[in-house]
Amino acid sequence: MGHRDWEADYTAFVHSRASALRTTAYVLSGEWHRADDLVQTTLVKLYVIWPRLVRQGGLDAYARTVLVRTFVRENRRKWRQLELVSAAPPDVAALPETDHAGRLAVRAALAQVPPRQRAVLVLRFWTDLSVGETATALGCSEGTVKSQTARGLAALKRALGDQFRDPFPEESDR
Repeated sequence: MGHRDWEADYTAFVHSRASALRTTAYVLSGEWHRADDLVQTTLVKLYVIWPRLVRQGGLDAYARTVLVRTFVRENRRKWRQLELVSAAPPDVAALPETDHAGRLAVRAALAQVPPRQRAVLVLRFWTDLSVGETATALGCSEGTVKSQTARGLAALKRALGDQFRDPFPEESDR
């Protein structure tokens, strides 16, 4: 495959998947600007290995794995802990929803969940990955995913307080 051919394939992949990656990054980080940075970092990492990656397949799963691992790694950095999050409204119009207050409450509560647990919750309940797929994306065991899910849901419920009884009632069977 020539250089121009794989660049065209990469460009097509970016055009088709960037929006979904950005949305997932936003759910992880809670900030559109940070989501853009996470997606940009992810796409650069994919570009570097694209010819090899295309031959192996699984592009969506690999991109999601790179995105989540980048998010978790950045949250381990000391400078990230020093950054103050603003309570100002987002600079992008929200998607139409019926329960804005509920959405904002869940977003605020999710921001209080530790990053690794938040990543597990987003992969399990936002992108609807199985326990095994989540373990692969995070590079950990299925048992770790299960315990992080339980701890993350408990932290989310604590952060939500009495406002919501169970944010994921239909998910309790998973």
